[in-house]
Amino acid sequence: MAYIHDNRKAPALTGEARVEDYLALLKPNVMQLVVFTAIVGLVVAPGTINPIVAVIAIVCIAIGAGASGALNMWYDADIDAIMSRTANRPIPAGRITKGEALVFGCVLSVFSVALLGLATNWVAGGLLAFTIFFYVVIYTMWLKRSTPQNIVIGGAAGAFPPMVGWAAVTGSISLESVALFLIIFLWTPPHFWALALYKQSDYGAAGVPMMPNVAGEASTKLQILLYTVLLAASALLPTWLGFTGAIYTSVAVITGASFLFLAWRLYRTREDVPMRKAARVVFNYSLSYLFVLFFALLADNLLVRFGMFG
Repeated sequence: MAYIHDNRKAPALTGEARVEDYLALLKPNVMQLVVFTAIVGLVVAPGTINPIVAVIAIVCIAIGAGASGALNMWYDADIDAIMSRTANRPIPAGRITKGEALVFGCVLSVFSVALLGLATNWVAGGLLAFTIFFYVVIYTMWLKRSTPQNIVIGGAAGAFPPMVGWAAVTGSISLESVALFLIIFLWTPPHFWALALYKQSDYGAAGVPMMPNVAGEASTKLQILLYTVLLAASALLPTWLGFTGAIYTSVAVITGASFLFLAWRLYRTREDVPMRKAARVVFNYSLSYLFVLFFALLADNLLVRFGMFG
């Protein structure tokens, strides 16, 4: 999951680390989406959980996501220094050392996994540990710099949080939680590739083999369209599996059709500047899409649970 911010005009502040710098290591913008989808997984899961334990679980998932972000910044400090949107992060800007980020990330990883396992169950704790491992080792250290399919496979890391939330309640992995995973997993390629289309020069300079730099713009646009088709279909899985209702289904159909239209318009755009503008529209919409979709799932479930609908 990515949030874009261009730091080319931001001063590269140096000096002693501030609290804000350690918070920045946690990638708080990315954490917001992780926490939200985890909350949805926790709330829609069958069964009950003590409210205090639920809060602890969400805090642990947030800390685990932050730990992943810190370890990602530790390993990617070299390419972060090259890319405009990441050049002013704490490590390339010289406000935090790589060693400090590594220790910070490792401590938070162990703490979050251990506390989640003790507070809920070890299925949830194990899933959180695997999520951190997958993001740091499989995606950051291996896939990101070696294949244009990096975010396709690596996108699994961002798709695990609702499964972790679900497991915190049920102590198990079910078909319903896998459906939530699949929605985010299929959302990741069009989300990231739209970003890569209008940030090609950054990724090219950093030597990251993103799809537009390797396969070209035409192939990337086609794959964005194809993944959007799969995403729109997968968004209906909660309906087909019977754990949501008419509100969510209506929202999934409308937002999925809108996403398909934007992906199709991007695919049909040939000129360079309009294409980059269309890619940015797709990227921005993809953020709203996932929030709206999961909010609709949450609202639908709560309305049914409290007897207000369905």
